[in-house]
Amino acid sequence: MNKNRLEAFSDGMFAIIMTIMILDLKVPAGGTFKDLQTVFPAFFCYLQSFLFVGVYWNNHHHLLHTVKKVNGKLMLANMAILFWLSLIPFVTAWVAQTDFATEAVVVYSIALLLPAFSWQLLQSIAEKTNYWSPELKRILDKQGKVKGTISLVIYASGIPFAYINPYISEGLFLLVSVMWLIPNKEIEKVLWDEKD
Repeated sequence: MNKNRLEAFSDGMFAIIMTIMILDLKVPAGGTFKDLQTVFPAFFCYLQSFLFVGVYWNNHHHLLHTVKKVNGKLMLANMAILFWLSLIPFVTAWVAQTDFATEAVVVYSIALLLPAFSWQLLQSIAEKTNYWSPELKRILDKQGKVKGTISLVIYASGIPFAYINPYISEGLFLLVSVMWLIPNKEIEKVLWDEKD
């Protein structure tokens, strides 16, 4: 199968997910800065979720550069990530509307955990169905084991921290997005060298 359709479909889904989130930001009733403060929780939730989904899109783009062959398993794993990510606008709106209520943040934490598990599965299937040079395999395995495991632990820790203080959980989630924000330069270098 050709990976171009998988990339095009995935890119379209990422764009829709990111666009839907902005629709939940409501314009304040008044025209003052004080009125604008009322939408800050919703704006923060939108910003955090936009960053989260954007980081997935960026890393998904890099991972698909390592893929030459697409099979049914890879497509299903990709669909799993897209499904879990499609729930992000819903939980983002819920957290914003409840002003970071504990249970809403717990559900948000779970909504962040599920695509992270799916990402590990997608990377594993991509590796099994495609040839990766030893250098690329080493880099991606290290990234998955280190950054991937740290991400899962932080997302899971967001659940108990939400009962202590939901803002601690939100700060932890933001930390994961920042950790993944800049793609691994080693991956880019290896992919570039392998093109030559």
